[in-house]
Amino acid sequence: MPITLNHTIIPTHEKEESARFYARIFGFEYIGPFASFIVVRVNDSLCLDFAHRDQFESHHYAFKVSEEEFDQIFARIKAEHIKYGSGPYDPENMDINHNYGGRGVYFRDGNGHLLEMLTKDYEMN
Repeated sequence: MPITLNHTIIPTHEKEESARFYARIFGFEYIGPFASFIVVRVNDSLCLDFAHRDQFESHHYAFKVSEEEFDQIFARIKAEHIKYGSGPYDPENMDINHNYGGRGVYFRDGNGHLLEMLTKDYEMN
């Protein structure tokens, strides 16, 4: 069996609101409370566990999606008037990138975490 990432904890100021944001924008399945977390399911092998923290550093979370999923998620980003950008250092230039023949976009959640959506893997030489 290959090793897979099962879950990761995302620190937030408001875990319920944050979990519902990810479920709404990305189309993830909202699971709800589990222990001290609020959980959303990304896919068959990965959940995001949202946890309340008073202080935390912002993190970067990147999600590879299909072209169709990109269109759907990007439409929700624009419908909610979320600022977005073409790169990690330009997350609000209101443009997308076309790296490696795909599409990508960056935007921030309400906690300052930098989210990335891409349709093609990075090409490494």
